[in-house]
Amino acid sequence: MSRECAICGKKPQTGNQVSHSNIKTKRRFLPNLQSVRHQLPSGEVKHMSVCTRCIRSGAVVKPVTAKKA
Repeated sequence: MSRECAICGKKPQTGNQVSHSNIKTKRRFLPNLQSVRHQLPSGEVKHMSVCTRCIRSGAVVKPVTAKKA
């Protein structure tokens, strides 16, 4: 499973970790991915790895679950 958003394609980025003494080493900035259930336009429900920005923006349609009595 890759660290990539299934909706927008956001991937890890690289940068520098800077210490107090200003020594720079390489690091990775990982996207905040969550595993969610997404309802496709056809009505099919799938598990997807999606970033939190796509969840907040409404790009992910969560399926409605029936309440148990």
